[in-house]
Amino acid sequence: MKVFLPGGAGLVGLNLIALLQQHHPDWQLLVVDKKREAVNAGRQLFPAVEFLCEDLTTTSGVSWPQRLAGCNACVMLQAEIGNTDPSQFERNNIRTTEVVLEQLKRQGIPRLVHISSSVVNSVATDLYTSTKRAQEQLVQRSWPGVVILRPTLMFGWFDRKHLGWLARFMQKLPVFPIPGSGRFIRQPLYVGDFCQVIQSCLEQPGLSGTYDITGLEQVSYISLMRQLRQAVQARPWIIHLPIPLFGWLLQLWALISRQPAFTRSQLTALTAGDEFDVIDWPGIFSVQPTRLADALRITYQDPRYSQVVIPF
Repeated sequence: MKVFLPGGAGLVGLNLIALLQQHHPDWQLLVVDKKREAVNAGRQLFPAVEFLCEDLTTTSGVSWPQRLAGCNACVMLQAEIGNTDPSQFERNNIRTTEVVLEQLKRQGIPRLVHISSSVVNSVATDLYTSTKRAQEQLVQRSWPGVVILRPTLMFGWFDRKHLGWLARFMQKLPVFPIPGSGRFIRQPLYVGDFCQVIQSCLEQPGLSGTYDITGLEQVSYISLMRQLRQAVQARPWIIHLPIPLFGWLLQLWALISRQPAFTRSQLTALTAGDEFDVIDWPGIFSVQPTRLADALRITYQDPRYSQVVIPF
């Protein structure tokens, strides 16, 4: 099987490659991603995989459309999660999807697994949620028989944002700030489990439909941070900051950093109070879920990939 992974040099893509190379070493994997640092890291980690550092919004002056020949399936992974430039959400969540769908049809690729997000069910109304909703609707209209997966907040190897960035923050500084009380409910999903769900979708072409893939353990944000601190064996002093002050600091940071790992809109989503439905995805996709504590230990202590840091 030959599998196309647009946006495949990110958290999910690199973990999926690690899993597929273990279970299906004969499969050919084609990754197209415009983040050069992540592509270079992927090439070093997985030399048997074809990585192209190209822009998915265009078919002119690039080679990726021609390299799709012979592909049997596509796992659509590209997404803009956080950016201070609002235009990047439309460009990377909508325009890339339009172009990729057109090329998939042109090449006659029969199977599509689209990675959406739990935020489509969120009360939040930021640019990420609105463009992810529009992206999912575009895929549904264009591709009968598609599998749409909506994961909650994920963590695991190669995470340069989310918990990965927070873990590095904890290891470097003596103080770790928490917005407000920190009692917002989180349902973190271990990316290793999620990649097994994707693998099942590739192995079973009869699967179709939309599935909410929610972390099975509910935990408060403050509790999750304490577990993370233990997993990375760090000892920062946790302090609580008023949410408005925390948001102001994030806004100030966004003026300094070209690509902040955490933005004010993401703070709003964090504190919105979302709780997502849980389905029997372990039974549907034949996955043995990993306990949160074990998943954190694997992520930050496993000798294979836990020390790999993908440049931001």
